[in-house]
Amino acid sequence: MEFVSDYVLVDIETTGLSPYYSEIIEIGALKVRDNKVIDTFSTLIKPDNIINENITNLTGITNEMVEYAPNILEVLKLFESFIGDNILIAHNAKFDIAFLNNNFVKHLGYPLINRYIDTLYLSRKYLPNLKSHKLQTLADYFNINYNGAHRGLRDCEITKMVYDELTNIVHISV
Repeated sequence: MEFVSDYVLVDIETTGLSPYYSEIIEIGALKVRDNKVIDTFSTLIKPDNIINENITNLTGITNEMVEYAPNILEVLKLFESFIGDNILIAHNAKFDIAFLNNNFVKHLGYPLINRYIDTLYLSRKYLPNLKSHKLQTLADYFNINYNGAHRGLRDCEITKMVYDELTNIVHISV
Protein backbone atom coordinates (compact mmCIF):
# COMPACT_ATOMS: atom_id res chain seq x y z
CA MET A 1 0.00 0.00 0.00
CA GLU A 2 3.01 2.32 0.10
CA PHE A 3 2.22 4.03 -3.22
CA VAL A 4 -1.32 4.23 -4.60
CA SER A 5 -2.95 6.14 -7.46
CA ASP A 6 -6.43 6.62 -5.95
CA TYR A 7 -6.59 8.51 -2.65
CA VAL A 8 -7.60 11.70 -0.85
CA LEU A 9 -4.98 14.18 0.32
CA VAL A 10 -5.92 15.86 3.59
CA ASP A 11 -4.61 18.82 5.53
CA ILE A 12 -6.07 20.61 8.53
CA GLU A 13 -5.30 23.86 10.29
CA THR A 14 -5.87 24.01 14.03
CA THR A 15 -5.85 26.40 16.99
CA GLY A 16 -3.00 24.47 18.63
CA LEU A 17 -1.16 21.17 18.87
CA SER A 18 -3.44 19.09 21.10
CA PRO A 19 -6.12 17.00 19.37
CA TYR A 20 -8.01 17.02 22.69
CA TYR A 21 -7.87 20.71 23.61
CA SER A 22 -7.32 22.52 20.30
CA GLU A 23 -9.85 22.92 17.51
CA ILE A 24 -9.82 22.35 13.76
CA ILE A 25 -10.35 25.66 11.95
CA GLU A 26 -9.85 24.50 8.36
CA ILE A 27 -9.99 21.28 6.37
CA GLY A 28 -8.64 20.99 2.85
CA ALA A 29 -8.71 17.85 0.73
CA LEU A 30 -7.99 16.76 -2.84
CA LYS A 31 -9.61 13.64 -4.29
CA VAL A 32 -7.24 11.87 -6.67
CA ARG A 33 -8.02 9.17 -9.23
CA ASP A 34 -5.28 7.66 -11.38
CA ASN A 35 -2.89 10.26 -9.92
CA LYS A 36 -5.05 13.18 -11.14
CA VAL A 37 -7.01 15.58 -8.95
CA ILE A 38 -10.72 15.18 -9.72
CA ASP A 39 -12.35 17.07 -6.83
CA THR A 40 -11.57 19.44 -3.97
CA PHE A 41 -12.92 20.05 -0.48
CA SER A 42 -12.09 23.22 1.39
CA THR A 43 -13.79 24.98 4.26
CA LEU A 44 -13.06 27.11 7.26
CA ILE A 45 -14.65 26.02 10.53
CA LYS A 46 -15.98 28.25 13.29
CA PRO A 47 -14.20 27.27 16.53
CA ASP A 48 -15.80 27.54 19.97
CA ASN A 49 -12.87 29.65 21.18
CA ILE A 50 -10.99 32.56 19.66
CA ILE A 51 -8.02 32.00 17.37
CA ASN A 52 -4.87 33.36 18.98
CA GLU A 53 -2.46 35.71 17.27
CA ASN A 54 0.26 33.05 16.80
CA ILE A 55 -2.12 30.81 14.82
CA THR A 56 -3.34 33.78 12.76
CA ASN A 57 0.28 34.72 12.01
CA LEU A 58 1.06 31.14 10.91
CA THR A 59 -2.08 30.38 8.89
CA GLY A 60 -3.48 33.78 7.99
CA ILE A 61 -6.84 32.62 9.37
CA THR A 62 -8.47 35.33 11.47
CA ASN A 63 -11.42 35.29 13.86
CA GLU A 64 -13.30 37.46 11.38
CA MET A 65 -12.77 34.88 8.62
CA VAL A 66 -14.39 32.10 10.67
CA GLU A 67 -17.15 34.18 12.24
CA TYR A 68 -19.82 32.85 9.85
CA ALA A 69 -18.14 29.55 8.94
CA PRO A 70 -19.97 26.25 9.55
CA ASN A 71 -19.41 24.41 12.82
CA ILE A 72 -17.31 21.27 13.13
CA LEU A 73 -20.28 18.87 13.12
CA GLU A 74 -21.60 20.21 9.80
CA VAL A 75 -18.13 20.07 8.26
CA LEU A 76 -17.34 16.55 9.50
CA LYS A 77 -20.51 15.18 7.90
CA LEU A 78 -19.58 16.75 4.55
CA PHE A 79 -15.94 15.72 4.89
CA GLU A 80 -16.86 12.11 5.70
CA SER A 81 -19.01 11.98 2.59
CA PHE A 82 -16.16 13.47 0.52
CA ILE A 83 -13.49 11.00 1.67
CA GLY A 84 -15.67 7.87 1.69
CA ASP A 85 -13.48 4.82 2.28
CA ASN A 86 -10.49 6.23 0.38
CA ILE A 87 -6.94 5.95 1.60
CA LEU A 88 -5.91 9.31 3.06
CA ILE A 89 -2.53 10.91 2.44
CA ALA A 90 -1.09 13.69 4.58
CA HIS A 91 2.28 15.08 5.58
CA ASN A 92 2.87 14.27 9.25
CA ALA A 93 -0.37 12.31 9.01
CA LYS A 94 -0.40 11.35 12.69
CA PHE A 95 -1.17 14.99 13.54
CA ASP A 96 -4.07 15.36 11.09
CA ILE A 97 -5.45 11.87 11.70
CA ALA A 98 -5.35 12.33 15.51
CA PHE A 99 -7.34 15.57 15.25
CA LEU A 100 -9.81 14.12 12.75
CA ASN A 101 -10.27 10.90 14.71
CA ASN A 102 -10.81 12.75 17.99
CA ASN A 103 -13.39 14.99 16.34
CA PHE A 104 -15.12 12.05 14.63
CA VAL A 105 -15.48 10.31 18.01
CA LYS A 106 -16.52 13.48 19.85
CA HIS A 107 -19.03 14.80 17.28
CA LEU A 108 -20.12 11.79 15.21
CA GLY A 109 -19.81 9.07 17.85
CA TYR A 110 -17.42 6.80 15.96
CA PRO A 111 -13.76 6.82 14.88
CA LEU A 112 -12.24 7.67 11.54
CA ILE A 113 -11.34 4.26 10.09
CA ASN A 114 -9.70 5.18 6.79
CA ARG A 115 -6.22 3.81 6.21
CA TYR A 116 -3.59 6.47 5.61
CA ILE A 117 -0.17 7.09 4.11
CA ASP A 118 2.25 9.59 5.61
CA THR A 119 4.55 11.46 3.22
CA LEU A 120 6.74 12.35 6.22
CA TYR A 121 7.39 8.64 6.79
CA LEU A 122 7.99 8.07 3.05
CA SER A 123 10.46 10.95 2.84
CA ARG A 124 12.39 9.63 5.83
CA LYS A 125 12.51 6.18 4.22
CA TYR A 126 13.44 7.22 0.67
CA LEU A 127 15.42 10.40 1.36
CA PRO A 128 17.33 9.41 4.52
CA ASN A 129 20.15 11.89 3.89
CA LEU A 130 17.95 14.98 4.22
CA LYS A 131 18.57 16.78 7.51
CA SER A 132 14.87 17.65 7.83
CA HIS A 133 11.69 16.17 6.42
CA LYS A 134 9.38 19.12 6.99
CA LEU A 135 7.04 19.88 4.11
CA GLN A 136 8.91 23.09 3.33
CA THR A 137 12.25 21.25 3.21
CA LEU A 138 10.80 18.69 0.79
CA ALA A 139 9.22 21.42 -1.32
CA ASP A 140 12.62 23.13 -1.55
CA TYR A 141 14.35 19.82 -2.34
CA PHE A 142 11.95 19.11 -5.21
CA ASN A 143 11.76 22.77 -6.38
CA ILE A 144 8.07 23.02 -5.48
CA ASN A 145 6.64 26.48 -4.88
CA TYR A 146 5.86 26.75 -1.14
CA ASN A 147 3.96 30.04 -1.34
CA GLY A 148 0.60 29.98 0.41
CA ALA A 149 1.54 27.12 2.73
CA HIS A 150 -0.15 26.61 6.11
CA ARG A 151 -3.58 26.67 4.51
CA GLY A 152 -5.48 23.41 4.06
CA LEU A 153 -5.91 23.19 0.30
CA ARG A 154 -2.49 24.65 -0.56
CA ASP A 155 -0.74 22.20 1.78
CA CYS A 156 -2.64 19.38 0.03
CA GLU A 157 -1.38 20.62 -3.33
CA ILE A 158 2.21 20.78 -2.07
CA THR A 159 1.89 17.34 -0.45
CA LYS A 160 0.57 15.87 -3.71
CA MET A 161 3.59 17.20 -5.60
CA VAL A 162 5.91 15.78 -2.92
CA TYR A 163 4.08 12.42 -3.05
CA ASP A 164 4.40 12.39 -6.86
CA GLU A 165 8.14 13.08 -6.60
CA LEU A 166 8.61 10.36 -3.97
CA THR A 167 6.69 7.95 -6.21
CA ASN A 168 9.03 8.81 -9.09
CA ILE A 169 12.12 8.24 -6.93
CA VAL A 170 10.93 4.78 -5.90
CA HIS A 171 9.86 3.73 -9.40
CA ILE A 172 13.12 4.96 -10.94
CA SER A 173 15.23 3.11 -8.36
CA VAL A 174 13.32 -0.19 -8.71
